[in-house]
Amino acid sequence: MPPGGWCLLCFGLVLSSVCASAESAAPSNLTTAPLNVLLIIVDDLRPSLGCYGDKLVRSPNIDQLASHSLLFQNAFAQQAVCAPSRVSFLTGRRPDTTRLYDFNSYWRVHAGNFSTLPQYFKENGYVTMSVGKVFHPGISSNYSDDSPYSWSIPPYHPSSEKYENTKTCRGPDGELHANLLCPVDIADVPEGTLPDKQSTEQAIRLLEKTKTSTRPFFLAVGYHKPHIPFRYPKEFQKLYPLENITLAPDPEVPAGLPPVAYNPWMDIRQREDVQALNLSVPYGPIPVDFQRKIRQSYFASISYLDTQVGHLLSALDDLQLANSTIIAFASDHGWALGEHGEWAKYSNFDITTRVPLMFYVPGRTAPLPEAGEKLFPYIDPFNSVQELMEPGRQVTDLVELLSLSPTLAGLAGLHVPPRCPVPSFHVELCREGQNLMKHFQVEDVEGDPHLRGNPRIHLSRMQEIFYF
Repeated sequence: MPPGGWCLLCFGLVLSSVCASAESAAPSNLTTAPLNVLLIIVDDLRPSLGCYGDKLVRSPNIDQLASHSLLFQNAFAQQAVCAPSRVSFLTGRRPDTTRLYDFNSYWRVHAGNFSTLPQYFKENGYVTMSVGKVFHPGISSNYSDDSPYSWSIPPYHPSSEKYENTKTCRGPDGELHANLLCPVDIADVPEGTLPDKQSTEQAIRLLEKTKTSTRPFFLAVGYHKPHIPFRYPKEFQKLYPLENITLAPDPEVPAGLPPVAYNPWMDIRQREDVQALNLSVPYGPIPVDFQRKIRQSYFASISYLDTQVGHLLSALDDLQLANSTIIAFASDHGWALGEHGEWAKYSNFDITTRVPLMFYVPGRTAPLPEAGEKLFPYIDPFNSVQELMEPGRQVTDLVELLSLSPTLAGLAGLHVPPRCPVPSFHVELCREGQNLMKHFQVEDVEGDPHLRGNPRIHLSRMQEIFYF
């Protein structure tokens, strides 16, 4: 069976099992047609993107998405650790409620049987699908990505994922190493591919399957990069010559910083190329030339990620789904690139907790595309002549990833779950975050001739705008 074939087979069975009932229940009035949801979650991505004002990083496809989206300038994660952050925004509960601050417990067992964002959409008639790293794998999602609660079909993980931390990095000595800095020739790596490339391909296959479905879909796609190791196609290094790479503006460990507030970045110290530097613990420092190489590879990983997002969104366009699909783009937390002497997440500094967050809503954040028009044509980051794309409307209010769940529910026209009581361990469905629907203003629709009469913006969704 080809890669992802099992998921596609299950998807076909899910669709066929409900086809008759879905058709009989399908409303005849197009004004009630539900919107699909594409949720893109990135691992360890700080707002080092063109749309957030970064002049060095090439991220044209994400910038293009931002130009059609509502972008939040001051969005923050609940915690700068993968599992607690993801469980928090996917359940709509704070880590104090999920009782997860590390990787070692499953909330349904140790806190409460809390419903999740995809589960809520699934229970409201959506086909829910997971590709790549959505939930953190392992104990924190019950070794199943919270299946079968959250997903209609088995979650997909790229087969090449298992090589991420193995010796696949060609060093200056010509030997293979398990390095932090790992630009690769894709033809030389096991299976001849990389995890994020496989995730994009699988997500596109699933989107193609939805074309024959009468049910709306909720597709979550989780990308690994720029998570360490920085393993990416080596050509992306060319976008960032070392002479153009600046150092962190505040590279010193703050005087008087309590030890509890500092993380000694043990994750990167385990990599062979970092071990060879023989750094002191806990503060280092890392030699300046290696600092530049770390920052170079982080930025190159972002540009590689951007191409995968670009291919995914271009496929959404080609399948004529851009006018019926909400797109949410976010990261689980940031990552320090030498700021405060840090080279990790695991802290409460702004640089590790602030994240990109944007929402594209067809007919609301951007006019519906005309017939034959592409909103998201693929943009090659290697093209030396690129227009600077301004983001769409921006919000500077302080917001948190906890708001992702109620906001997506409201944008899709679903009832927004009520606020959680205190305590709420016994309540399966409620939210601890604010609904951001107030930022998607009615005036955006009433005052724009391209948006007026949009059949997908019906009264029930208008009413949701003020429900927070």
